[in-house]
Amino acid sequence: MHISFIQAVLIGIVYYLGTIGTPWLSLLGSISVVYKPLVAGTLVGCILGDPVQGCIIGAAINMPYIAFISAGGTAPADPGLAGTVGTAWAMAAGVTPAAAVTIALPLGLLGTMIWVAHMTLDVAFVHMADKAADEGNLEKICFLHVVPPQILMFCLCVIPATVATFYGADAVSGIIAMLSGKPLHVLEVIGGLLPALGIAMNLRSISRPGTLLFYMVGFVLVAYVGMPVIAVAVLGAIIAYFYTTLLYKNGQAAPAAEGAPAVAADDDEEDF
Repeated sequence: MHISFIQAVLIGIVYYLGTIGTPWLSLLGSISVVYKPLVAGTLVGCILGDPVQGCIIGAAINMPYIAFISAGGTAPADPGLAGTVGTAWAMAAGVTPAAAVTIALPLGLLGTMIWVAHMTLDVAFVHMADKAADEGNLEKICFLHVVPPQILMFCLCVIPATVATFYGADAVSGIIAMLSGKPLHVLEVIGGLLPALGIAMNLRSISRPGTLLFYMVGFVLVAYVGMPVIAVAVLGAIIAYFYTTLLYKNGQAAPAAEGAPAVAADDDEEDF
């Protein structure tokens, strides 16, 4: 599959829209849904004319990152770059989803360099905003808070992703052609094992007694009852709604119940 320059630019824009700090598809610059390789891969597939294959490859790339979080400004890896450029490379090379994982994961590490460069260069705008605050220029503060950082992020995201997609797709296709046979099979085996890391990290986060039971119920419904995953997800959402609602009500009622005897004791002391 050949990727045109326009397609490469659109893929770069998809990467930009999913990057942490872009306000267009997120709330106050938090992580947007496009940051997930599953979503990014589907959008890349739409750009390249095969959304189903893009979704399949994006889902495979998403598995190692299933427990990914970005806390305190840290980004140990970049699922966004792996999901966009990785999916494009995999579709251009025509590899299996398992092999696509091994292609995409190194891109996640390279994406961390873009994130660090973005945070480092944005410090200059903070100092400019401090000077504007000393001058009492509120409009300039708002401008420096939004416009220059977004222009910088657009350049840092779109340009590398476009260049990597446009020029790297053919190179990756040639490398995959040279590795055809047993070396490519080894890459597919490694790519099949990497999702286990993300699943293990996710299981570790839900291994608490309060959440592990819900996981076990879902596992039993899928493995033994044979319910579709979508049906289990809808059922889980309904259970979670009622569970949190009852938990919230009990949490509000407990302080009131604890405070009632204290009020009665105060009344008795006043009567006495």
